[in-house]
Amino acid sequence: MKVLAISGSPRPQGNTYHLLQEALQVLAREGLETEYLSLHDKDVRPCLACLKCAKDKNRCAQEDDFMPVFTAMGRADGLIVGSPVYFGSATPNLMALLDRAGYVARMGDNVFARKAGTPIVVARRAGVNFTYAQLLFFFIIMGMVVPGSTYWPIAYGKDPGEVVKDEEGMKTVATLAENLAWLMKKLAG
Repeated sequence: MKVLAISGSPRPQGNTYHLLQEALQVLAREGLETEYLSLHDKDVRPCLACLKCAKDKNRCAQEDDFMPVFTAMGRADGLIVGSPVYFGSATPNLMALLDRAGYVARMGDNVFARKAGTPIVVARRAGVNFTYAQLLFFFIIMGMVVPGSTYWPIAYGKDPGEVVKDEEGMKTVATLAENLAWLMKKLAG
């Protein structure tokens, strides 16, 4: 079983990176294959609502970096998306990915249905609960199963790497990853 973690941060090794790496390390210890993908260097444009994906199933008509990322998402058995909070919400590049992935999946074979996944959010100060809920909507509407933790999977840090000092946030993400591994094994069982 494989888990794909996608970072929506424009910083290649910012706080989102550190949280996702914590989750992936736990998942690897639990015996799952892991993959990390950052959107910082990807060109994923917003959905055009052209609905060409309704005719050309499981494919988006736009020519950018979306299709390779979507293909990797579909191949994974589990999915984690991480985002820093930008003005009270998830980053635009992550939302562009999820909006398009949702359209393409729902117009096609819904490669996400009944898979496990979760969002993880980091902020300097505020906006984590709204951003977590915003990202959670994607998992729910796609028919995915979302594990819990000891708290919402959020953490705090401003400068790159500062999030590792948030002990409670790091522990919450580690527990979330343990629960995700357990859930994925149950779903596969």
